[in-house]
Amino acid sequence: MKAIILAAGEGKRFGDITKTIPKPLIKLDELSLIEHNILLLRKFGFNDLVINVSYLSNLIIEFLGSGSRYNVNINYSVEKPGPLETGGGIQNALKILGNEPFLVINSDIYTDCKLSDIKVNNNDLAALVMVKNPPHNTNGDFSLDNKRITLSNKNTMTYSGIGIYKPEIFSKYKIKKYKLIDVLLEHIKNNKISGDEHKGIWYDVGDIKKLENVKRLFFNN
Repeated sequence: MKAIILAAGEGKRFGDITKTIPKPLIKLDELSLIEHNILLLRKFGFNDLVINVSYLSNLIIEFLGSGSRYNVNINYSVEKPGPLETGGGIQNALKILGNEPFLVINSDIYTDCKLSDIKVNNNDLAALVMVKNPPHNTNGDFSLDNKRITLSNKNTMTYSGIGIYKPEIFSKYKIKKYKLIDVLLEHIKNNKISGDEHKGIWYDVGDIKKLENVKRLFFNN
């Protein structure tokens, strides 16, 4: 199974840092954010990777190259003139991802999620990894009910940025700038999305404060 790492955003929440360094290349200890997830993917058997890039894309491509030093194969889906957001970015990469289900992972998370355990059912269009609502998202995204993703007045779960998707989930959409949640909401209402809770390590590393927190928790010797 192929996997796509979402890495096209501008990383504005990092302020001046991302004026010269794309967010995926910000260091978390000795490795960059995206390298941690490349190695996680390889650990669980995902060796054929696609990375969508846009902002400072040349720096990411030059740094990671073909992926050979990580023992993976990397292809790039370049978005011009600007990022297509999470939904448009994945759809734009389907020409590389192909016609089979694929795994999606955000480049700005730190996790020990066992990616090889994620399965999408025959009748579903996606299987999402969910986590308990973190402090930065107390209102949640969705809820879980008997391994089905649902919507409620009090959403108790947050989408981790990890999931397996079937390409046909994007069949009604044109390639343009749009968010993945637009697609998910439509198919959650049609009961076509399953989910499982990840109870291990998972952190959003989307700004300086969160980055420093993960460094303190896992990388202070």
